[in-house]
Amino acid sequence: MRIFRLTTVLPLLLAAASTVTFAQWADHPTPGPRKDGKIDMAADPPRTSDGRVDFTGLWEPARGPARGGRGGGESMNGTKPLPYAIPTAPGDPPVGQFFNIGAGLPGGLPPMTPWAADLRAKRKADNNKDNPDALCEPLGLTQLHMHPQPRNIVQTPREIVVLYEANGNTRQIYTDGRPLPKNDPSPWYYGYSVGHWEGNDTLVVATTGCRDDVWLDVEGSPLTNTGKMTERWRRPKFGLMQIDITIEDPKAYTKPFTVRVNHQLMPDSSLMEFVCEERDAKHYIGADTKK
Repeated sequence: MRIFRLTTVLPLLLAAASTVTFAQWADHPTPGPRKDGKIDMAADPPRTSDGRVDFTGLWEPARGPARGGRGGGESMNGTKPLPYAIPTAPGDPPVGQFFNIGAGLPGGLPPMTPWAADLRAKRKADNNKDNPDALCEPLGLTQLHMHPQPRNIVQTPREIVVLYEANGNTRQIYTDGRPLPKNDPSPWYYGYSVGHWEGNDTLVVATTGCRDDVWLDVEGSPLTNTGKMTERWRRPKFGLMQIDITIEDPKAYTKPFTVRVNHQLMPDSSLMEFVCEERDAKHYIGADTKK
């Protein structure tokens, strides 16, 4: 049984002052190799019938054993850290952070244009009250990638569907050979995504056609309709998925930048129903709020 714990206030998710637990589906075993009765998170990744890595599964942001987490090492979803250190190598991109996607980059921020830096500063000064997560609107894809609530990936030969628990968001990545649309498509919150394989281990996903008001993180790093996102998905171990994300947007950034998002498998668990209800949000205080 999955437990969803809120032991502190997540400013843009839910306002809660005490621990709250929710339980829905009972445990159901995840197919895969087991060790001592549990999924072997260090085993080789599963593969489809054509030999490609299979990303199917329920995932949350990864934590290595040294980091632990809230609640005696458990995440807010009630899961424990990975039993091994998350692999890194010289030259790997920094890990993107939920509040500030560029925290690990030189200078601690993405390489923004003056326009983007000014917009981000205004959003942050207003306590991020207009973040889509606070307004029950669709989140930016990178914010969804880093969101603490889990996501369920369903992989088929022709497409990958990602079901995000946060705000009930859904994303489609087509892998059927179609190109990105070039017919001046209507801008979408998640844009248009197509993927192709490099060998059997890496899925490369390109996304364009986003709206002009996307937030990449909680503090409002922007993405505009001139932007492009390129992701490189890998699953080096059964319990670990790594996605390197490159952002290109000449309106918002002086040069492309890349960050990594690590996810760990949540075995024997399921998504919860999560309905975001917009309220008057009195706990958000903007710069223009009168007291």
